[in-house]
Amino acid sequence: MNFISGWFFLFLLVVLLGYFLLPHKVRWLWLLIASYFFYAVGSYWLVFLIFSVTLVCYACAIGIKKFERHKKAFLVLAFVVSFGPLFVFKYLDFAIGTVSFFAKLMGNSRGFDAINIILPIGISFYTFQSLSYVVDVYRGKNEPEKHFGYFALFVSFFPQLVAGPIERFDNLMPQLKQEHHFDPDDFFLGARYMLLGFMKKVIIADFLAIIVNEVYGDIPGHDGGMILVATACFAFQIYGDFSGYSDIAKGAAKMMGIDLMENFNSPYLATSIRDFWRRWHISLSRWFTDYVYIPLGGNKNGKARQCLNIFIVFLLSGLWHGANWKFVVWGAIHGLLLVIETLLPHKGKECHPVLVRFKRIGVFLLVDFAWIFFRAGSIGEAGLAIGKLFTSWNLVTGIGAYFTLEVTLRLLMCAGLLALGRCLPTINFKEDWNRGAVAVMVSCFAIVLIGLCWASNDYSGGGSAFIYFQF
Repeated sequence: MNFISGWFFLFLLVVLLGYFLLPHKVRWLWLLIASYFFYAVGSYWLVFLIFSVTLVCYACAIGIKKFERHKKAFLVLAFVVSFGPLFVFKYLDFAIGTVSFFAKLMGNSRGFDAINIILPIGISFYTFQSLSYVVDVYRGKNEPEKHFGYFALFVSFFPQLVAGPIERFDNLMPQLKQEHHFDPDDFFLGARYMLLGFMKKVIIADFLAIIVNEVYGDIPGHDGGMILVATACFAFQIYGDFSGYSDIAKGAAKMMGIDLMENFNSPYLATSIRDFWRRWHISLSRWFTDYVYIPLGGNKNGKARQCLNIFIVFLLSGLWHGANWKFVVWGAIHGLLLVIETLLPHKGKECHPVLVRFKRIGVFLLVDFAWIFFRAGSIGEAGLAIGKLFTSWNLVTGIGAYFTLEVTLRLLMCAGLLALGRCLPTINFKEDWNRGAVAVMVSCFAIVLIGLCWASNDYSGGGSAFIYFQF
């Protein structure tokens, strides 16, 4: 079920009513049924897939605790069974294509045919979330959960099921077990998060998608100026799209009194690539740090080994984002930039504010350059786009074709609502009714604008599907 649909609002309303009206002892069952229904709307067989991963990880965690001598075997079993479906659905065609490519280089003219398997949405997220729990039990950080229903809810909790954040057991599980009462402050704070998320997604991301899709859909037909503009637009499109999803997820959970972790923290204000990854997709960055980088040795075995570990992590991060060599290149670019940062001397003194601004601009340009590989259809298309950046330019004519009255009004609306999102007050009905009333009025105004933009996006061809659904 897509957050950007009228059915989701109806679904959320029913879930909230049931959650607060039912006794606490059966709320877990209500949320579990709702979460499985939410996931099954796209295709009912997906329920069997997530249930299988849940059952295996639940049993392996208990086995790790109960049979200490064989705990490594249970850990390996959890990884094999959980990563098995992920490999088949996400990476099998990639592996076949890679083998076929090298086979043709070796003289096999036929190669191998791809299977073209459809990727189940959310599989990368709930697989990583389930495995982090098993690893933490193996390390002795957490005790295994004995209640299968609660563990199934931890894996499938609907607000963050499809695109994260990738939650940790010790953060989410205690909140799922805690008895929550309806709190107007939590409810309206959650509504505020959701409102900001819809602003980012519908008003900003879906609008920018119109320009990005047209330019990147026909790179040979556009000059370097328009490719530069479209790449900059994509940087804000993917931020508005993904952080918008995270805000909506956080808001839906907050309405029930549950706090999900922050997944974004103004990433384009980063002053280094390392700082960028502390701010962008925070839950994934922490996952790779805790479960890949540190087990590889982290920074404990000298600079050379540290740089190798960093590069491996970002190659895997690129591959996590998609079964395509362009994502591997995207990850390699970030890995290389982080290796360079690691090798450069670091000064402990604070930078002058002017230098900080230049750092932010420089980091944004580097990140934006890497986005070319992320957005292009292939490495070849990315190379063509980069080549055009240094050759053909007709920027004024190209941009002029896009600046219709509608687009100009939409740009002004984007700027106004971004400012509104930053100043929209946190509602506290217990302490300040007047402030709360003003916030509700402003929110209603913003909702109307979102509705208009939503209709306009649909009419103009802007998509509503979240980008990270494909990962």
